Amino acid sequence: MSIKRQSIWASNPTTARGQPTHLSSNPTGTKIAYASNKSIFLRDIDTPSDSIQYTGHTANATVARFAPSGYYVASGDASGMVRVWDCVGEELITKGEFPVISGRINDIAWDSESKRIIAVGEGRERYGHCMTWDTGNSIGEISGHSNIVNTVAIKPTRPYRAATGGDDNSIVFYHGPPFKFNTAHRAQHTNFVQGLSFSPDGTHLVSVGSDRKIFLWDGKTGDPVSEIKDSEKGHTGSIFGVSWNADAKRFVTASADRTVKIWDLEAQKVLKSWSFGDTGSVLDQQTGVVWPKRSDGILISISNSGNLNYLDERTDKQVKVVAGHQKNITSLGVEPNGKTIWTGSYEGRVCFWDLESGTAEVPESQTHTNQVINFAASEGRIYSIGMDDTLRTIDTGVKDFTGSIIGTDGQPRGIAYAADKSVAFVVTLAEVAAYKDGKKATSTPIKDYTPTSISYSSSTNLLAIGADNNNVYVYQLSQSNESIPASPSSILKYSRSSISALAFAPNSALLAVGDSSGKIILFDASTGNVESDQWTFHNGRVKSIAWNKAGTHIVSGSLDTNIIVYSAQNYSRNTQALGAHKEGCNGVEWIDDSRVVSVGADGCVKLWAVVTP
Repeated sequence: MSIKRQSIWASNPTTARGQPTHLSSNPTGTKIAYASNKSIFLRDIDTPSDSIQYTGHTANATVARFAPSGYYVASGDASGMVRVWDCVGEELITKGEFPVISGRINDIAWDSESKRIIAVGEGRERYGHCMTWDTGNSIGEISGHSNIVNTVAIKPTRPYRAATGGDDNSIVFYHGPPFKFNTAHRAQHTNFVQGLSFSPDGTHLVSVGSDRKIFLWDGKTGDPVSEIKDSEKGHTGSIFGVSWNADAKRFVTASADRTVKIWDLEAQKVLKSWSFGDTGSVLDQQTGVVWPKRSDGILISISNSGNLNYLDERTDKQVKVVAGHQKNITSLGVEPNGKTIWTGSYEGRVCFWDLESGTAEVPESQTHTNQVINFAASEGRIYSIGMDDTLRTIDTGVKDFTGSIIGTDGQPRGIAYAADKSVAFVVTLAEVAAYKDGKKATSTPIKDYTPTSISYSSSTNLLAIGADNNNVYVYQLSQSNESIPASPSSILKYSRSSISALAFAPNSALLAVGDSSGKIILFDASTGNVESDQWTFHNGRVKSIAWNKAGTHIVSGSLDTNIIVYSAQNYSRNTQALGAHKEGCNGVEWIDDSRVVSVGADGCVKLWAVVTP
């Protein structure tokens, strides 16, 4: 047996209201780099489903910048660490790790020779550091600021200059290398400086800020040239991002007024503007933008929702929107036809993914308002439960939530669909209930245990509920209806840790039981016999278990970040994908007998090719 990753459908950039989100493109204009959770993603612009994930950071990543050479990326995190790593090789080897400041890294800039780096942020003793990329040796100092520094830029031509802007409303210029303080300007911006960018020819510098203002500076002397403003078409909200076109005659800005605008340098007027959303939602605010060096006129902005918006300077509409998750993906469901995948995340966001293209969309209707706990799939319907104590129904034909929101009696802990009864079984902290046609059909109170998970076997009519007291409670249902007995027919008591995941085999009473210690036990639920207790390869809580349709193999995902495939015919055989999801794998499902899909705390959806005998 073997398991090999096929593709990564990346998490979208992490955003925060009132903060810029810095995007970077490589010199050839084929990829963008950004931070999301504790990972850095390099994403192909033409094929967004093609991504590379760097997982070297141990704190939340904040920014990533391509070196002008295109061979390296410098990335920073919330702990003040800057890492430089090889972005060309498959292994993404870390070349240097430098503790720069004692707080969050907000921005990073490379010089045009790809030899020097300036990193700035929220330090205590200092707000930034100039260093060589390979050794971390100091090549100057960042001084002149009295508050957090948000942005930095280095002039791409000699003589080298650098500029920084921050929460003290000031812009500081440095000459170098080694970079030394030259001048500070505090009279132009009246609020936080959020973005800086030198023109490709080094002639000009543009600064933008929360005061809705844009200033043009002499790139060599650092002297102010003019304020760029368009009284009719200018921004009406904080400006968070700025990026130049390769022709050095135009630049683009992104703003909290939910617009992205292209400006003409000579006329100092808006050439083109795009607006996002018509409801005034905070999620439509534009927090960053990058203009890759391409011939097709494509530029990319990021919404506060995390959506990547593809814009073409030749048209007035968005070319494409790349949606996805920003936070921990907590649940996973696969439609029976195997063409669409549904995911839910920590904050309640639900996405559906086309398996062929690897792109995601978000349902138009209001989804869960809190963590999505799990999905259960049926033909034409997907059922979801969340920590907002609701059961929702998704029409897979229109890819949207439908019907009324059904409140559950207590917090849901698991859901299972019974195709032979056309019901969804939901277990909560208070009861286990059967829902049919959008209504609760029957229920049974839970008194003696706290449930954690649920699974149903249509071939044997058994309903299994895992509990935190290390037991599994098995209910024998009748053939004629969906009523749930008041008491379990048997109790499986082998596990030494609380039960965390359950899965019945497709055509038998075999029940795979995962616990919080990482062990998986295979029971015959009809007899209570233990068929196997050899699967002890995880060293963290088992979060998800799934059987293939043939009932010959099992896949499991765990908080230990690993995915393991087991043979149910030869218990000693297994294959492992170590470090599959940074911070833990939360869900695994079979698409068919040769492919597995997984989701995790890194906000990614990953496809795996599985070879079984």
